[in-house]
Amino acid sequence: MKALVLGIGNTLLQDEGVGVHVVQALREGAYATVAGLESIDYLDGGTLSFTLAGPIAEADALIVIDAAQLQAPPGTLRVLEGSDMDAFVNGNRKASVHEVGLTDLMAIARLTDRWPARRALIAIQPERVDWGETCTPRVAAAIPEACRRAREILERWGHGA
Repeated sequence: MKALVLGIGNTLLQDEGVGVHVVQALREGAYATVAGLESIDYLDGGTLSFTLAGPIAEADALIVIDAAQLQAPPGTLRVLEGSDMDAFVNGNRKASVHEVGLTDLMAIARLTDRWPARRALIAIQPERVDWGETCTPRVAAAIPEACRRAREILERWGHGA
């Protein structure tokens, strides 16, 4: 099984870039391999584009990490899997600087029957989306937990669960 871990966001807008920061931390950590997974690609998806449809189509499993409005305190992290992820993505078309939305990529993948059966969204509540290259302290504090949860999901999927 090939897994794709996709961090999205704009790193010039403070907490909006948290997904990219998590993918960078995962790439730098000891997360290169997981038993039972053929490969894991860690991709900085930036502010999204239609070019991400290809890597998503090639993946058997997908983890997306992004800032999201959870109506919770800054730094709150939620993991949504499978149809729960789909419902959240479809129901939360947030205004953003992204060229296309995750909803659009999901629609493209479904049209080609390449939306991974194993999929999860790790969503982190932002505190501030304004000019700046670093996350606010409460959101930055969620990065290690997001890494841990991504690794936990990958290990579970690698064991067939």
